[in-house]
Amino acid sequence: MRATLSIVLGALIAMLWAVPSAGTAPFIASATSEESGSVTPAPSPTPPNKVSEPEAEVIRVETDLVNSLFTATDRDHHFITSLRAADVAIFENDVAQTISVFERQTDRPLSLALLIDTSDSQRGVLNEEKNAARVFVDSVIRPAKDRAAVLSFTGVPKIEQEPTNELARLHRGIARVKIEISPENERRIANGDDPLPKEQDPSGYTGIWDAMWMTIKDLLSKTPEGTRRAIVLLSDGDDTSSTIKKQDVIDLAVKADVAIYSIGFRDRNFDQGKLDSGALRKVSDRTGGRAFFPTLPDELQASFAQIDQELRSQYLIGYSPTNKNRDGTYRRIRIEIINPDFRQKKSEVFYRQGYYAKRSP
Repeated sequence: MRATLSIVLGALIAMLWAVPSAGTAPFIASATSEESGSVTPAPSPTPPNKVSEPEAEVIRVETDLVNSLFTATDRDHHFITSLRAADVAIFENDVAQTISVFERQTDRPLSLALLIDTSDSQRGVLNEEKNAARVFVDSVIRPAKDRAAVLSFTGVPKIEQEPTNELARLHRGIARVKIEISPENERRIANGDDPLPKEQDPSGYTGIWDAMWMTIKDLLSKTPEGTRRAIVLLSDGDDTSSTIKKQDVIDLAVKADVAIYSIGFRDRNFDQGKLDSGALRKVSDRTGGRAFFPTLPDELQASFAQIDQELRSQYLIGYSPTNKNRDGTYRRIRIEIINPDFRQKKSEVFYRQGYYAKRSP
């Protein structure tokens, strides 16, 4: 009886070794080498007395890094270029965030748009604006890296030069910019009458926010990701005809990561309308740009030079928000310099003041 039991047990063990483990093929042929024609044998099956370990669970943590560019100046308006991550703090909706990325950005490609007001309030200053724009383009645009476009606007925007890296084409685009007032509207304005309706003749109007909307939506938002997108606006800020609201332009610029630099400049001999410095400051401050208000041609050149320097003196700061909700809400950003040495110098920080969180599909 014992001999018979031993024979049966031996047969069962032999059968177990002959049957492959669950989920394991008895032989796996790898791709045959075309040069040698060899086949790689399958690995030995798992012995029956060894339990296969389950695969480790892969946990995918999805983080949305929020990036913001900023510049810092001291009390003498000199750019601070020696900040470290430990010198600054960043807050989202007043909640401190942990800085994940901090680096000085001096070589980032630029995608710029020069947006020039050609309504009647600019008639006496347009030549100075064009001269300063040419100097700015020559000093800022690096043909191997950067691109710029030139647009003019009255009641409607007009592309004078599509985005290009060729300085000669940008010069020609700037040269094409001119005051656009029809003879009839010019006569009406001279007599103190209202211009023709915008639908009939837009040349007697100023549609700043419409022009900005088109510039962001049709040009800058289509530029490569990772480029520094910015509008340089030359206007008195006195909008008379836009169908797009100023806040809608700010929201679109924030979503498209476009900074707006405003240069408030107008013909002092033009006695209608006003210099709306509040509107220009608002669109610039909210989008991470700056507003300048020169009164003389030399100050206009200095404004362009400061924009040039600011574009090359930026820091990139990034963090993973503590608020992980993908709710599409607007989140306020605040950046502060916390290093006492820099604070004593009355340092000032310029940055985009918020962003829109991603929304779950």
